[in-house]
Amino acid sequence: MHLHGVVLPEGRQRDVWISEGRIGFERTEDAETLVRDGFLVPGLVDAHCHPGLGAGGAVSVAEAEEQARTDRDAGTLLIRDCGVPMDNRPLQQRADLPRIIRCGRHLSLPKRYIPGLGLDLEHPDQLPEAVAEQAADGDGWVKLVGDWIDRSVGDLAPLWPDEVLAEAVKVAHEAGARVTAHVFGEEALPGLVGAGIDCLEHGTGLGEDLIAELARRGVALVPTLVNVLENFPDIADQAGKYPSYAAHMRALHAGARDTVAAAHAAGVPIYAGSDAGGLVAHGRVVDEIEALHRAGLTAEQALGAASWAAREWLGHPSLTAGAPADLLVLDEDPRENLAALRRPKAVILRGRVVG
Repeated sequence: MHLHGVVLPEGRQRDVWISEGRIGFERTEDAETLVRDGFLVPGLVDAHCHPGLGAGGAVSVAEAEEQARTDRDAGTLLIRDCGVPMDNRPLQQRADLPRIIRCGRHLSLPKRYIPGLGLDLEHPDQLPEAVAEQAADGDGWVKLVGDWIDRSVGDLAPLWPDEVLAEAVKVAHEAGARVTAHVFGEEALPGLVGAGIDCLEHGTGLGEDLIAELARRGVALVPTLVNVLENFPDIADQAGKYPSYAAHMRALHAGARDTVAAAHAAGVPIYAGSDAGGLVAHGRVVDEIEALHRAGLTAEQALGAASWAAREWLGHPSLTAGAPADLLVLDEDPRENLAALRRPKAVILRGRVVG
C-alpha cells in the first residue's frame, strides 16, 4: 500500500509505503496507492479505557469485542486497559481490534469501590503482595484505587497508609511495572505522589503545590474530562445521605478544567483517556481530545496527548520506519480542526484498512 500526505507530528509531505503490516519510506514495487493527498496521523490512543466493563460490571467476550470495535471505528488503535473485571486477553488476539495494554484488576478494599469491579483485599497490608500478582499478570501497569467514599466519615478518603503505598510502588517498579491510581479528592494525593506513583487517573483534587511536584517528578495525569464533567453532578445528586461527599464532588467538578489548565501550564504530562465503560460510552476519544483543548491545551497538544505523545509514553512507536502501520488518513489537518478526526478517510490497523 502506498500513501502520500502530510505525516504528523513532523508536518511534512512524505511518501509512505506499507508492507507486511509495517511502515517504510522506500518505494515498494506494485504497491496500490490509497491516498495521494491528505494527513497521516498515528493511530489514536485511549489511555483510560475499560474494554470488558459495562454498566452492570463484567461483560461477555463478545460484548467486549463490540466495545473494542466501537473504539477502533472512532480511530482508537491503542488502548491502555485501565482495570477490567474480566479476562480480555481474547481481544488481544484479534488482528481487527485495537492493541490493548492490560492493566489487570483494580486493587481496593471491601466497600471502598464499585462492587465487583476491583479485587477487594482483606487488609491494607496485603497491597504489596497483590501488586506483585497484578504486575505479573498484566502488561506493565498496575491500577490502585487511591480514594473512594468512606461511609463512616461521609466523604472521600484514602484507602492505603502511606508506608504501604510506598512498599507497593517499590514492588511494582522492581517487577518492571508502572503504577497508576484512581483518585478524585485531595487527601490521598500526597501519599500517592510521595510513594513514587507513575500516573494519576482523574486527579481532580490536585492543588498548586502537588501540581508542581508532579511536574518535577514527571508523573503523568490522565484527567478523563468527559467522565468528570458529565457524571460528577449526577454522582453528587445521588448521594443524598452524604451531603459532605455530594458537595465535595460538585466542587471538584467545578474546578476540573482549571486543574487541567494549571497542570498543563506547569508542564505535567497529560494524556487523553475517555474512561469508556460503565458511565461513559465507548468510541469517545475525540470528545476527550476536544475537552483537553477547551481546558487549555492547543489543538496540536491535545491531539498529541491522544496520539504520538501518548504512544511514546506507552512505549509504542508512531509513523517511523519499521513501525506497525497503525494510522488514520484524514482529508483535513486536525491541528487546524480537531473535528476532522471524526471523519477519517481510512483507518489502518496492522497494515490493513479496517474503517
